[in-house]
Amino acid sequence: MKHLILDQTSNRFTKSATIERRYEQERENQLQHRGRTPYVDLLSSDRFTNLTRDPWINETPHATPTNTALLSQTHTPILIIGAGFGGLLFAIHLIQSGTYTAEDIILVDTAGGFGGTWYWNRYPGIMCDVESFIYMPLLEETGYMPSMKYVSGEELRRYAEMIAGKWGLVGRGLFWTTVRELRWDEEGKSWSVFAERENSENGPSNVTIEADIVMLASGPFSGPQAPEFPNLERYQGDIFHTSRWNYDITGGSAENPELQKLKDKKVGIIGTGASSIQVVPQLAAWAKELIVFQRTPSSVDWRNNYPINPEYWRQVSAEAGWQRRRMENFNSFTSNEDPLPTEDLVGDAWTTMPSFSVLTGGPGNLEDEYLSNIRARDHARQARIRDRVSQVVSKRETAELLQPWYRGWCKRPCFHDDYLAAFKKSNVKLVDLRNTEISGFTEKGIMVGKETEYPLDVIVLGTGLTFSGAASPAEKARITILGRGGKSMQDKWATGLATLHGVVSRDFPNLFYPGPHQIGVCANQMYVLDQLSSHVAYTISTAMRRATAGTKVTIEPMAEAEEGWASKIIARAEAMAGVANCTPGYYNNDGEIDKPRSMEELMNAARLANWGDGIADFIRIIEEWRSSDELDGLDVKYY
Repeated sequence: MKHLILDQTSNRFTKSATIERRYEQERENQLQHRGRTPYVDLLSSDRFTNLTRDPWINETPHATPTNTALLSQTHTPILIIGAGFGGLLFAIHLIQSGTYTAEDIILVDTAGGFGGTWYWNRYPGIMCDVESFIYMPLLEETGYMPSMKYVSGEELRRYAEMIAGKWGLVGRGLFWTTVRELRWDEEGKSWSVFAERENSENGPSNVTIEADIVMLASGPFSGPQAPEFPNLERYQGDIFHTSRWNYDITGGSAENPELQKLKDKKVGIIGTGASSIQVVPQLAAWAKELIVFQRTPSSVDWRNNYPINPEYWRQVSAEAGWQRRRMENFNSFTSNEDPLPTEDLVGDAWTTMPSFSVLTGGPGNLEDEYLSNIRARDHARQARIRDRVSQVVSKRETAELLQPWYRGWCKRPCFHDDYLAAFKKSNVKLVDLRNTEISGFTEKGIMVGKETEYPLDVIVLGTGLTFSGAASPAEKARITILGRGGKSMQDKWATGLATLHGVVSRDFPNLFYPGPHQIGVCANQMYVLDQLSSHVAYTISTAMRRATAGTKVTIEPMAEAEEGWASKIIARAEAMAGVANCTPGYYNNDGEIDKPRSMEELMNAARLANWGDGIADFIRIIEEWRSSDELDGLDVKYY
């Protein structure tokens, strides 16, 4: 019996080692070829302005008109940059605190209406990949019943507009307006906000506002990107990015995405990430021919979407506090807490992926055997996903190309019921770019390598959004932020980041943001935004209630308090060690984090980490901080 156990253990270790070798081969191959074509940030490039124009600017049913009175307003107590769910949550929690009303708030956004990413991304097939019951915020307050377990982008955008209306924020949005610079005015104890408004009759116009408090809620991704392919301008066909979908070219609309105009067209889509896996089945259903250009296959698990039964909804939402309980139950499984809850309330492919805790942190991440144990569990999950590819896709060569050979946490996990089946269709072809590259564009289409040309009528860029894990909130928002004494936020992030709770930093008084560094994170970003916006609203409202009428107030951390918080982050940074040696992607800055660095660089990188003990522990700590009602560690001054 002992020999049998030893043999089984030995076989398991041998199999694990074989898998790890295959992963390493895939990683080395990616590192060898990655970066030959640099990425270009489309929003900052004059060459690609045609790819970044707002397709929805003239669609009045979807755009919320700006209150013209806001254009003449020169001062506001609260200015929020970003009118997606993050910005709305900041505003709503401030209103709920009783300290501010909607009239005290202005939300500024480059977009033409509320919704954030759901304003821009209206491609066919788009939906949330986290259960709508826990992704859509404030469901308990609104009583809104999602139509599906995973609702469409169209429904999410309309819901954003709905909650803006419920809390009186519809007329408080300054849209088609891009903030360029924030400059702290020490004498006036306020922020000077310099912006540019695009949709004026005489071209761009300058907007200047003084704000007592500013909140950055523009999200972790700063805009569409694409590889800087040679000769892209030579292409004479139609081309657009998934985040700027052009229904004039494809036919259909966001509400009814029937792509009739593609029936006689050869379509190419570059990229197979989170957006493309939703787009591909739609293109495959309508295009005469679809060519999918893939460098790295996504890890695609099941989604099992279905309509919500009203009776089931009544059961789920019957008790007060149900949404937070459901969110935190989900977090327990994806953070691999021990012990786990006795019931999995969400019960989807996320909650059967404990290895995602390598990215988010968790209570066991600092234990000696953690990584080896979680790797074994992830090997089984990834093997199941590769088997699913083989079961769905009958063509062996295509199936092999679609199989992910990397750890499940190395790239954003994807979930879809129809993506793999699209490759069974006779009109769909997969072009593998692992060992070759798109060498350029011709007048008719795309060149792969030196000799192969793919003539195409339409090209879709499913090439993702600009993301830098080390970037400051200023860089992510594309804003120059100069704090006290002209200190640059970008410089502070690069040379010694320190914050209190990841939401406020010294020398940048009255400026708040939801991370993305030195906070707890989880698979459901909406939970993080909800918790952090509540935390910031408490901080501001508590400080303001202690002020006398007409008093100016500044809020920032004490130097020793933010250094103390940074030390706690550094002490837990090792919990994120599993990201090392991953296949290149935006989680590891395309493999850059594995390059040799000096001790100073390593320490600065550790300051950028998340709370290694997991989201539940992070929330416990900030709630305990609030319970003392002392604003401990904050330097609050009244003038």
